[in-house]
Amino acid sequence: MRRASVRARAAVGATVVVAVALVAAGVAVLGVLRANLSEQARLQSEVRARSVASKVAAGVRFGGLGLGEDPVQIVDGQGRVRAVSDDLEAVTGAGSRSVVPVRVEVEDEDDPGSVSTAEPRFTEGTARVDGDEADYQWAAVRVVTPAEESVTVYAGAPLATDAVGSVRDAMLLGLPLLSALVAAVTWLVTRRALRPVEGIRREMAAITASTDLTRRVPVPASRDEVARLARTTNETLAALEAAVERQRAFVADASHELRSPIASLRTQLEVGAAHPELLDVDGAVADVVRLQRLAGDLLLLARLDAGERPSGARVELAELVREELAQRVGDRVAVRCELGPVEVAGSRGQLARVLGNLVDNAQRHAREEVRVTVREEGDWGVVEVADDGSGVPEGERERVFERFVRLDDARSRDDGGAGLGLAIARDVVLRHGGRLGVRDAPGGGALFEVRLPRAARSAPIRSGPAGTRSVRSQGLSA
Repeated sequence: MRRASVRARAAVGATVVVAVALVAAGVAVLGVLRANLSEQARLQSEVRARSVASKVAAGVRFGGLGLGEDPVQIVDGQGRVRAVSDDLEAVTGAGSRSVVPVRVEVEDEDDPGSVSTAEPRFTEGTARVDGDEADYQWAAVRVVTPAEESVTVYAGAPLATDAVGSVRDAMLLGLPLLSALVAAVTWLVTRRALRPVEGIRREMAAITASTDLTRRVPVPASRDEVARLARTTNETLAALEAAVERQRAFVADASHELRSPIASLRTQLEVGAAHPELLDVDGAVADVVRLQRLAGDLLLLARLDAGERPSGARVELAELVREELAQRVGDRVAVRCELGPVEVAGSRGQLARVLGNLVDNAQRHAREEVRVTVREEGDWGVVEVADDGSGVPEGERERVFERFVRLDDARSRDDGGAGLGLAIARDVVLRHGGRLGVRDAPGGGALFEVRLPRAARSAPIRSGPAGTRSVRSQGLSA
């Protein structure tokens, strides 16, 4: 069954379920039918027994009862058969197996007899009447004759087992036919329902063979699960196409960015080899540093694209800002800070990279000052990096976070950046469950805002009396 098709499994499953249901229903129907027929036979036998008992109690002689052809047997207290119905040839389940009446002389009495008011006794047995043998339900009623003789009247009614057998045989005959019909209908319906799935499979196989991610699978007109599967498949193909295009653009842009420093470094080395006195050591070192930074950025992006998740370590943002600014000596633009106690969970190294990229970007665009603010805002820890430069045009505020994107103004000021700093910052913040956006700073320029989910505090964080601290980056005048 595991290797069978969906249609085959559906047909077999439906057939088995229907067959089990039919068998259970048939057993229940036969049980109810048998119980109804048995109850009907009991009622008929009781009515017949009481009718005969009433005649006996009224003083009608046994020979003149006119028992007819229905099986009736009258037995006295000594087990002697006093009367039987016509054509009764054999009997079981009644008072006696004998069908030969015994004549007993009794004195006539003028007083009538009586019929017992107790519930009749019921037994099952057989009787052969005029050569036909069948199952019967016997009812036994006690009666006292006018001669003070106690006898029991046994009257039988057929159990109609033939009717139950006929119904059973009809069910057994119809079960295979109905099961075959269910299997055929299920096969056809499942085949029709799965026809769009086969179309989706063929198109996916063609896409895989051709590697053409612009193709899409057909979407059926129905609004069922297959149509939703087709739409989801197309959305997956669109996302895969976008990812592949993004990867191709990434490789192309990375190759382009690597070409310039590599070519410059090669030129300098070749000149130095030919004319050692003309070797620009500082320029060569700068190109190597640029290559090292670019390689590091590309490696980090590759890890982020591969789904690397940050650790859950606790990071104090104010302390992180102080450590990052303490490493900056001789920055062109002063950095002022307003730091409040905020803890977040994540990777300390990756968050430091975000802060460093934002500060680098702000210093490239600032005229006189860069301001870094850390504060709490509800369940968020907020880091703001603002500069007093020309700002980011509103139409470019999403584009600046794309990889290898540098605005014209940034390109003119850039001293070797590859346009990956803001892209890396946003990717890292998103993987920490936060958000990174840009808007206008209150005093002009651009303000980059990082929002990160706060970590649950296990102990209070100590801060200064005013709750904030103001520092300047090392190497700058106070």
